[in-house]
Amino acid sequence: MSVGSNAPVIIKRKKVIAGGGHHGGAWKVAYADFVTAMMAFFMLMWLLNATTEKQRKGIADYFSPTIPMNRISGGGDGSLGGDSVFTEQTLAQNGVGASSRFAAPKEAGASGASHTGEDNQLHKLESMLQGGGGESMAMDNLMRHVVTRMTDEGLIVELFATEGTPLFQAGGAEPTNLLNELMEMVGRVFSLATNEIAIKGYSRSHAVVLANNPVWDHSVSRAERARTMLIEHLDPRRLDRIAGYGDSHPAVANPMSMRNDRIEVILLRSDQ
Repeated sequence: MSVGSNAPVIIKRKKVIAGGGHHGGAWKVAYADFVTAMMAFFMLMWLLNATTEKQRKGIADYFSPTIPMNRISGGGDGSLGGDSVFTEQTLAQNGVGASSRFAAPKEAGASGASHTGEDNQLHKLESMLQGGGGESMAMDNLMRHVVTRMTDEGLIVELFATEGTPLFQAGGAEPTNLLNELMEMVGRVFSLATNEIAIKGYSRSHAVVLANNPVWDHSVSRAERARTMLIEHLDPRRLDRIAGYGDSHPAVANPMSMRNDRIEVILLRSDQ
């Protein structure tokens, strides 16, 4: 071929893709971060559901090294103080803060001392209710139907039914032997105080929608029946109020669970 020939010039363009196929490996790092974040989120949700207010305060104190002294210790028992996450003695499904929720301490002020003294008294009564759990097998079975907690309203003693062990006869307000024993125990302990008392009744939902839904009548009549049982052990003038809430405040997620059939007996604070 001569130098002056008109041979075509071929130019090859090579496309270079940075990072390799599928955008390289950066997506793997992002996905791993996402999975880690989700695992931490679900761990947080589990802790909020499975611990009490006192236990959450202890966990928070553990991660606050700049605070030299805390109201509640983050671990251990005895000299170390605090509570373990696994010390719950009642049903774990009492999820919104578990079974022993404690109200925030009152701010210091003119009535601070009286509030502190009343808190101590209520805590002593709560300990008396819980302290009989090891006396006998019968008492252990009885305490499985009791949950206590301290709130701004006072000391709440929740008496609840479970599958096969109801508090009332089916379809009415006639108490079972279980409720008779529970109310007798509550009456003995509450007789050691002079605070006023409130009673709240709750009922589980029915499987079908009824024209005349009986849950409201059940909750009111059962609260009234609990009142008549309680005044056998207490001065009736201490009863401040009773109320029925129907099935509007279920204790567990399943509104038809027997766990939602319950009575709350509240030893009210003096300012309630």
